[in-house]
Amino acid sequence: MKLVPLADRVVLKQMEAETTTASGIVLPGQEKEKPQQAEVIAVGPGGMVDGKEVAMTVKKGDHVIYSKYAGTEVKISDEEEYVIVKQSDILAIIK
Repeated sequence: MKLVPLADRVVLKQMEAETTTASGIVLPGQEKEKPQQAEVIAVGPGGMVDGKEVAMTVKKGDHVIYSKYAGTEVKISDEEEYVIVKQSDILAIIK
């Protein structure tokens, strides 16, 4: 199955959470927070959204940071989980 986002939506795949801290402390499962970093999997066409022209500035393959409570989590199969967000919920592109 393939996700095709509409308008100014972007499909993201979250990066794996760190299991150890920089000092080597192993974090138990409940202490891990979902990372706000993700890879862009698919990008909508942009266009007119709420009466304003939206140009898409992210592209497939970009690594981005997005708002903590943004988007909708989607589970395609047992192993594939994605987050669909508006482009405006993306805070930065990691270069």
